[in-house]
Amino acid sequence: MSSPRNYDYIVVGAGSAGCVMAARLSEDPNNQVLLLEAGPPDRSPWIHLPIGYGKTMWSSVYNWKFETDPDPNMNGRRIYWPRGKTLGGSSSINGLIYIRGQAEDYDHWAALGNEGWSFKDVLPYFIKSEGNERGDSAFHGGNGPLKVSDIGAKHELIEAFIAGAQQVGVPRTDDFNGAAQEGAGYYQLTTRNGLRCSTAKAYLSDAKRRSNLHIETDAQATGLVLRGKRVVGVNYLQNGEKKTAMAGGEVILSAGAIQSPQLLQLSGIGPRALLEGLGVPVAHDLPGVGENLQDHLQIRLSFECTKPITTNDQLNTLFGQAKLGLEWLIHRSGPLAVGINQGGCFMHALRDEHGKPVTETPDIQFHVSTLSADMAGGKVHPYSGFTMSVCQLRPESRGYVRIRSLDPLQPPSMQPNYLDTDLDRRTNVAAVRAARSIAQSPAMAPYVKREVKPGLAAQSDEELLEFCRNNGATIFHPSGTCRMGHDAMAVVDSRLRVHGVKGIRVVDCSVMPTLVSGNTNAPVVMMAEKAADMIREDAAKQLAAA
Repeated sequence: MSSPRNYDYIVVGAGSAGCVMAARLSEDPNNQVLLLEAGPPDRSPWIHLPIGYGKTMWSSVYNWKFETDPDPNMNGRRIYWPRGKTLGGSSSINGLIYIRGQAEDYDHWAALGNEGWSFKDVLPYFIKSEGNERGDSAFHGGNGPLKVSDIGAKHELIEAFIAGAQQVGVPRTDDFNGAAQEGAGYYQLTTRNGLRCSTAKAYLSDAKRRSNLHIETDAQATGLVLRGKRVVGVNYLQNGEKKTAMAGGEVILSAGAIQSPQLLQLSGIGPRALLEGLGVPVAHDLPGVGENLQDHLQIRLSFECTKPITTNDQLNTLFGQAKLGLEWLIHRSGPLAVGINQGGCFMHALRDEHGKPVTETPDIQFHVSTLSADMAGGKVHPYSGFTMSVCQLRPESRGYVRIRSLDPLQPPSMQPNYLDTDLDRRTNVAAVRAARSIAQSPAMAPYVKREVKPGLAAQSDEELLEFCRNNGATIFHPSGTCRMGHDAMAVVDSRLRVHGVKGIRVVDCSVMPTLVSGNTNAPVVMMAEKAADMIREDAAKQLAAA
């Protein structure tokens, strides 16, 4: 083992949160900051080309390729959970969609006792982080590092979907991140000039030139170094060598909803019964570590299209592939610049016996793609096809992440417990019916040759629920396993400091008390921007007190 090196701050995980943390903390030249990333640098062209999502989804180099435990609610199936393993983390391999969630999500966090996390508190950090090509407005920033762009050219299929949504009562919108989320329209993406804008691209491109920021790739954290109830460093493995880095200030865990709780548990911070059962010395009994796992379950309805206007048609011929490539090279536009999903919708699905929505805000989200495959990122079908994916925005089901052994290289047990509550089951069935209602609308019906999955043979609630159990998959938003709060099961406080342990914070999706109503990348960037300010504020107070 090499001799430990000393830093002020150590950030574990260079993902959606970690890149932001490292860049912001290193803005002060007096701070020596170490950023540890288990994966390699983000050099693959498939990372930077938006449609490369289909490649990185299955890459063993840039993707952890996790699998859940067999889920009894999904007929014993293991669900594939891709997570980013490179600079930028999952922001380097995700579907690029820029969504914040609903204002009510954050107001709910604040109502739970998390001071400073209401929507009015977090909106300035969304604006600070955002570089939207539409410019500054009351809800958007035009000059932030995370670039956000319109898709550009309209697509015939997406236009039909939006019109169909209007015909079933959902208004058209040009901004899912404005005053109200409800509506159907085109997504904005974290791209600029036809290229992905990951957090590594957004935040590290300039910051990595600073002499006080030290970035180590292929460096997997294996545990925390504690002195009593204080975290003072991180052990990690790099190129087969065991190394230790020491932190004079704080360690920030930004390893994600799976690996942040895993590192805490491996270090003796977690549920006593779990740790003692595996022979881990208990440094601090914190029962909520790894619990409260939430995720958005994706139900994909696929259709054969009556017209050869889908991305399937382009990808299934050499001429079509060449045309796609030229469109991107010359104009930086077209499917290669967009990725997978172009359109979307937020609407009410579950209704009471009087036909009124059960929730005040939209309860489901659509991701509409002009291609079809057996699963996200899979080989496209040989026919003209498109996909409408639906997901319940605020699932009640809760699972867990728990280490299986003392081996830090062994993935932990991941049990999502999808569809574990009656509300979740009913909402997912209602979501499938909502998708069908749009597909059967006068505007969209002319484009539907047949419903491939689930197929019109499935009509009853029981048959549709069984389809959800047999075909549902993650939409890549695991969250909540280091929950923010102040009760016995909370892991961090409202300033993201781990309860009962000094010198450590958690900043990533795992601290969400409840899952946001939408995609999670933009909210995590916001959280990291806010956390960086909190760390600076707390450090200034300590200095003043000294």
